[in-house]
Amino acid sequence: MQFLKNQIKFLTILFSLVCSAQQLPPIVKYSKDIYNAGIQNWMISQDNHRFMYFANNDGLLEFNGSKWILNPSPNETIIRAVKCINDKVYTGAFMEFGYWQRASNGQLNYTSLSDSIKDKINDDEQFWGIFPFDNWILFQSLEKIYAYNLKTKLFTIINPNSIINKAFKTANGIYFQTTEGLYEIDQGKSKLFLSNDIINKNKLINIFDTEEGLILVTQKQGIFKYKEGLFSKFETNIDAQIQQSNIYSSQILSDGSIALGSISNGIFILSKNGTLVYHITQNSGLSNNTALSLFEDLDKNLWIGLDNGINCINLKSPINSYLDNTGILGSIYTSIVHDNKLYIGTNQGLFYKKLNSDAKFEFVQNTKGQVWSLFSYQNTLFCGHDSGTFIVNTANANHIFSASGTWKFEPLFPGSNYILQGNYNGISVLEKKNNNWVFKHKIKGFNYSSKHFEILNSNEIYVSHEYKGVYKFSIDKPILNATNLFKFENPVKSKNASLAKYNNQIYYASKEGVFRMNSKTKAFERDQSISSIFDNDEYVTGKMIVDKSNKLWFFTKNYIYYYSSGKLSSDLKKNSLPIPSSLTNSMPGYENILQLNDNRYLIGTTDGYYILNNDDFKFNNYKVSIFGISNNVLNSKSKNVSISENGNFKHNENNLAFSYAIPEYDKYINAEYQYKLEGLHDEWSEWSFNSHILFENLPAGEYVFSVRAKVANSVTDNIATYSFVVNKPWYLNSWAKFIYFILFVILAYYIHKFYTIYHEKRHQKIISENNILLELKELENEQKIMKIQNEQLTQDVDKKNKELAVSTMNLIKKTELLNIIKGDLKNSTDSSTNSIKSVISTINKNVKEENTWNLFKEAFDSADNNFLKKVKESHPSLTPNDLRLCAYLRLNLSSKEIAPLLNISVRSIEIKRYRLRKKMDLPHEQGLVEYILQF
Repeated sequence: MQFLKNQIKFLTILFSLVCSAQQLPPIVKYSKDIYNAGIQNWMISQDNHRFMYFANNDGLLEFNGSKWILNPSPNETIIRAVKCINDKVYTGAFMEFGYWQRASNGQLNYTSLSDSIKDKINDDEQFWGIFPFDNWILFQSLEKIYAYNLKTKLFTIINPNSIINKAFKTANGIYFQTTEGLYEIDQGKSKLFLSNDIINKNKLINIFDTEEGLILVTQKQGIFKYKEGLFSKFETNIDAQIQQSNIYSSQILSDGSIALGSISNGIFILSKNGTLVYHITQNSGLSNNTALSLFEDLDKNLWIGLDNGINCINLKSPINSYLDNTGILGSIYTSIVHDNKLYIGTNQGLFYKKLNSDAKFEFVQNTKGQVWSLFSYQNTLFCGHDSGTFIVNTANANHIFSASGTWKFEPLFPGSNYILQGNYNGISVLEKKNNNWVFKHKIKGFNYSSKHFEILNSNEIYVSHEYKGVYKFSIDKPILNATNLFKFENPVKSKNASLAKYNNQIYYASKEGVFRMNSKTKAFERDQSISSIFDNDEYVTGKMIVDKSNKLWFFTKNYIYYYSSGKLSSDLKKNSLPIPSSLTNSMPGYENILQLNDNRYLIGTTDGYYILNNDDFKFNNYKVSIFGISNNVLNSKSKNVSISENGNFKHNENNLAFSYAIPEYDKYINAEYQYKLEGLHDEWSEWSFNSHILFENLPAGEYVFSVRAKVANSVTDNIATYSFVVNKPWYLNSWAKFIYFILFVILAYYIHKFYTIYHEKRHQKIISENNILLELKELENEQKIMKIQNEQLTQDVDKKNKELAVSTMNLIKKTELLNIIKGDLKNSTDSSTNSIKSVISTINKNVKEENTWNLFKEAFDSADNNFLKKVKESHPSLTPNDLRLCAYLRLNLSSKEIAPLLNISVRSIEIKRYRLRKKMDLPHEQGLVEYILQF
């Protein structure tokens, strides 16, 4: 039990020791990895174009708000001093000083002034200070002061008797400190101005002119003032801290405040009366606790050259921040001012502090855990918590409802003794009894989570559920039951959507836009005017907040918008603040903004909060400028070109890069750029944060590059332009074209002549080819005629063969008939008679073989081109009977058909055929008829 008590005490102490609630201006941090130079920065200056310059370990560092450029020192030593005077940037380094001047191409070129007096400069002499005064520029080392006359270009050297700690410039003079005291330069000579123990034994850091006289800042003894011979202490409320912090740098600010940079304790900013305004260290936002140099720029930003990096404090920013580096507070979900105290509800519990003080936040007992909402009503502070509902009494909270987590509170009507609270599982009622608020009951009939709900006409309840949509129901007189429950089809459910009542109208905001309830139709209608904020910027959340001055707030990716009612019109007036969601870093759907007074707002974040002064949200009259143009030939190194005059480039110098910027150094103001290249793209590009653009392979022609910028929603008045020409290659210029024309004419003449000859030859060739074709055609016709004749001859032969075959067959039939008659006569009974013998003799004469053969041979040779002669020549041993057989076989007659012609039997024909094969000496596989047909 004792252990538990100790744990509770420990937690109470932990929550009560939340870090100091110092609200600080924004700090922009630039590490060496960003600016790519040495870690130490010894002095800072700014030119008339608002470009920043830093005396860096590696050289002269330049920053235009967009791009860092390192200009190496001429002798590769550390640059200790820098000062912008008119159009020159003067620097001092090891045994070297001079000035840098911007050339027409935008680059800085260095001119040494010390070269003319090298013999006057001591070994190891370094130059730590540069001061303009009338027509002189003074360069201060630890040993001498070199005064350079701008008119005569001559030097005057001031050589004190002892080491110079530091030199200073005021409105009326130049001073320097040695161990002997503070000296003033008068008419080119030094004279003792002030000497005492404080001055002689303490290093002076700076001297300022004020209405109260000179302010002298020492390293270890604090701040003093001097007026009309009176040297006295400048009292502050942190003298002890200053004396212990080892001051190294200082700067008087435009409002009379004094900034002090220390070796190990960050920076102090004092009011002109000596009251601490800010003490900023590494724990509260600086990159480093050692401030080597301080400088206030033209926009009232305080630049700090650190031992490791560069910081810029936006002292005049409309936004201050409270950063909880300990993590004790957690993410802020809600905030409220009650009883002159600022309460913040976080995921760690409820905390409070006195309003407008730097007091520490203290923990409200019993509230550990997630706080969702805070509501002040009838002098009572209600806390909606994950554990239910609490009533807060300064440092303590009493638990009055624990059945469910509580989202928000709304009185039934103004002045009512009933409050509806949205819970995790519906809506319940709180009642004021005997001046105390108590839980009454839960409304029956509606059990959905009621994170966003609004009351209209005291009895209409509208509830937005992220995953279900929008509901409406009525409540009865005893506030017991939800009746007439209705779910809207439109608008549809949406992630991070919300509901709000504004000007007695219900609004619903989601990814689809902003919808307003039509009081007549009781339907939601899209408000085109307000929805434009989501159309023109990326949707993040539909969270809406109505502040006590009746402004309706919205949040998008890049802006915070608020609408207010017009005085002469019912139309809502839109305003925007360039605060992106990445800056507020809130949980989407849980954005928190609290109106502290008429123009100051608190915006909760995941690691603290911002204080926004809406009236101070004004922007300078920014001007965009082109500070660098380079081009290059393909695969070669790029080179810078003149910005001050129109460009004229060769055809192969057609890759051009443009760099442009607005010298703006505010942490929360980001410039966007838009460009066009007339002659290529006549339309403006999309807005982009990129401050450079490259055009490659531009064709020959005339171009005008234009760029403009936008800060917040304000577009710059000026447009930076650059005109240039990409020339055609030499082989496409006017002379070349004239030569090409002459060559073309000559070429055309010869081409014409060539084609004339060609066509003539072609014509002759065609005629020749046609003659050949005609000859070929004639030959072809002759061949066709010969073919026809051959075919006719063949037909004639075939006809004669047919006639021969027919004659032969007729002869065969005739012989057969006569033989039959002859046989019949011989077989008749009267065969011996003379008359029959006479007939038989006549028949024998007519069928005499030789006669028949001779007739056949003559006809056959005539029809078959001397076939028998050819066979006889090939085979001389053949007899007439053999030739006769060959002739019959040539006629493709069978043995049976041949037998009557030879007046022998078929068997005898077969024997004759066999003998004929042997005489012809035919092989076994060779057919006799086939062989004969080949002749």
